[in-house]
Formats: sequence, C-alpha cells, structure tokens
Amino acid sequence: QVQLVESGGGSVQAGGSLRLSCAVFGYTYRSDCMGWFRQAPGKEREGVAALYIGGGSVYYADSVKGRFTISRDIAKRTLYLEMNSLKPEDSAMYYCAVAPRQGALTAVPGQYKDWGQGTQVTVSS
Repeated sequence: QVQLVESGGGSVQAGGSLRLSCAVFGYTYRSDCMGWFRQAPGKEREGVAALYIGGGSVYYADSVKGRFTISRDIAKRTLYLEMNSLKPEDSAMYYCAVAPRQGALTAVPGQYKDWGQGTQVTVSS
C-alpha cells in the first residue's frame, strides 16, 4: 500500500498561483499512474491531471490545459501540480492518488487505489 501526503493548498485571489505537492511513501512502479483530482462541494470528483511515474504521456482536463502543470521528482518521491491563472471555479479539495500498473494513462477516479487526505484550494474573485 502506498501512502500519500498532499500539501501546498491555500487561499488565493483569481489570477494567482499555487503549487501542490504530494509526498509518496511506499513502493511504486514505473507503470503506475499518478494523478491529481479535485472535488468541490456537491460535485463529483474529477481528474485534473495525470502521468506515468516512468514518464511519457500526460493528461490534463480541458478546464486546466495551459494553466496547470503536473510533474514528478522521482528522487524526492514527490508529485507536483503547478497551478497558474487560478479561477474561482478551481476552488475544491485537491487529492493525489496512485493507480497501480496501468496499461494506459487514466484519470478515472475509480481506477485509482491509494489516495491522500486532500488539500484545500480556495480562489476568490
């Protein structure tokens, strides 16, 4: 089992930036997917961005393309989400998660097995 600890959330004004981090504890494989998800009150959890730990394909939701960047530092065992030009509709609890040994990159929450506790992002207008 992999344990994940997110940090970096906070409150910013629209147009601002935040960088989320997700520390990974436990063993992961190059074919594992790691992703960032968000859930606002009353809404379903949605995939924001995802990548393979081993590198290669990257996924972004249409709503964040050009504004968010997902990356990972294998040596530091950390996943990042750089968020720029934030909008009020980006406000949500953000989670990182791991999907074990996937044949294709996925951002479907149900395919992810291990989840962090979440970090809150609030964007004011």
